[in-house]
Amino acid sequence: MAKEEIKKLIENSKKTLDQDKESFSKSIKDDLSDFKKKTLSKI
Repeated sequence: MAKEEIKKLIENSKKTLDQDKESFSKSIKDDLSDFKKKTLSKI
């Protein structure tokens, strides 16, 4: 019983981490894109 609960918790944690990684990556890409646009508009 305990092994199954631990396994489920680990799987849920992995899903959460993967989602956080995706949103973090998207945020950084968006920031870079905005930075490029602003830099190009200044030139």
